[in-house]
Amino acid sequence: MNSNDPNHRPLRDVAQNPEATARYLADVQRVLLDIGKNLETLSVETRLHLRQTHLDGDRWYHARLRAMPVERALGTVLKNLKSLTEGLEKSAYKRQAHDDVVADTIKERKEKELERRRKKNLPLQAAPNPQQQDAQHRQYGYDGPTSIYDLGNRESA
Repeated sequence: MNSNDPNHRPLRDVAQNPEATARYLADVQRVLLDIGKNLETLSVETRLHLRQTHLDGDRWYHARLRAMPVERALGTVLKNLKSLTEGLEKSAYKRQAHDDVVADTIKERKEKELERRRKKNLPLQAAPNPQQQDAQHRQYGYDGPTSIYDLGNRESA
């Protein structure tokens, strides 16, 4: 496929292969972790700068109070970034698990189908022929009717 093809979607191939998906997500995770390190450094430097910015008439805690919303916003970004990187890792595992489940399901269905065919092809343990059954019963001394509907066909002694 070439890149000028309107139907060419490069992530389609990645999505169809769990190993490629894991590699791609790991690459994205590495980039995000690098960005996270930079954001952590930025957060520390911002905190130091903002807390050292004192104005005339400030009490000792005013700079800290003014810095808190900025620190909180950067902290939220870092927390979301951490969740994102953990989610990428979890997604890679889930993608692999999905293929394993699909493979197992296909295998189980084949086994069930073979089991069904095996059961259908085996000769059924059919009840013996009624004449054979009567012969067996007479042989053991059972010469009576087998149900109330056979009372009229009873042989006399």
